[in-house]
Amino acid sequence: MMRNSFSALPREMEEAAMVDGCGWTGTFFRVLLPGVLPGIGTVALYTFLAGWNEFIGPLIFLSDGDKATLPVALVSQRSGTLGHIDFGSLQAGVIIAAVPCALLFLLLQRYYVKGFSSGALKG
Repeated sequence: MMRNSFSALPREMEEAAMVDGCGWTGTFFRVLLPGVLPGIGTVALYTFLAGWNEFIGPLIFLSDGDKATLPVALVSQRSGTLGHIDFGSLQAGVIIAAVPCALLFLLLQRYYVKGFSSGALKG
């Protein structure tokens, strides 16, 4: 994704910064990095969602139930004891799991849309 964001920037922007006396680091931080902020926002959103919803890794590696991540705890809550499922606490856990993802998406939505479409078409 980041490669597409960097390739969507015109090469002339980097060359113009070099001609104006910017070094490589100055060009990167002052010209290229602001140009790829939508791509960074998109990658940040995907990375957070992948980490937040991770299920298989914690299920395999964690043996202590007190250290379970939210998705693993929700599955163990769903299984219940003696066939009894507390749907109120299960739905509360689902809301707790969904709210941070929805808030982060709303905060990064403009970057997500720009980053998603920035490298799609070469024109």
